[in-house]
Amino acid sequence: MSDTLTLSAEARDRAGKGASRALRKEGRVPAVIYGNNEEPQMVHVEEKILAKLLGTGHFFNSVVMVEVGGKKVRTLPKDVAFHPVSERPLHADFLRVSEHAQVHVNVPVVFINEEKSAGLKRGGVLNVVRHELELIVDAAEIPDDITIDLSGTDVGDSIHISAVSLPKGAKSAIDDRDFTIATIVAPSALKSQEGDSEAAAESEGE
Repeated sequence: MSDTLTLSAEARDRAGKGASRALRKEGRVPAVIYGNNEEPQMVHVEEKILAKLLGTGHFFNSVVMVEVGGKKVRTLPKDVAFHPVSERPLHADFLRVSEHAQVHVNVPVVFINEEKSAGLKRGGVLNVVRHELELIVDAAEIPDDITIDLSGTDVGDSIHISAVSLPKGAKSAIDDRDFTIATIVAPSALKSQEGDSEAAAESEGE
């Protein structure tokens, strides 16, 4: 289960580009806390600490306790805007959630036992279609990742969501189809696809 992260924040009473720009010069990042039938709250957080939390790799599927004026608010990060060149965080959105609320999160997929896949041992390639799964889970039970066992898979096999064991209480947010997460493809199939693409490109250039 993902750890609960903590983030100190200070309230801000001024909105607008000028105020936000001034905050960023001081190493702060403007942010807003919204949802749960309460008024949005404008805050700002320290850029270095936010960057550190982003670097954990599971920031967006972790509960973040944002502390404002001595009061802790349980939130789920929903969006962070980055500068297109420097990639510094420019703004963050946090959604208020109750302790056991049902939340939508994107959870990374981790593949194990590649050495036990006959297809991969014979030179097949794991073609990952979805690197993350959109799940609906209890806010207190968000998993770090979803593990998919490749044991016994062969070239031509496809792994669908129906074959994945999700944690108790979790379900796929996409429930209208049995979508593909990954396939085991032959190297020759990849080469022929690349060859077809190159041939098509050459014919277009003629």
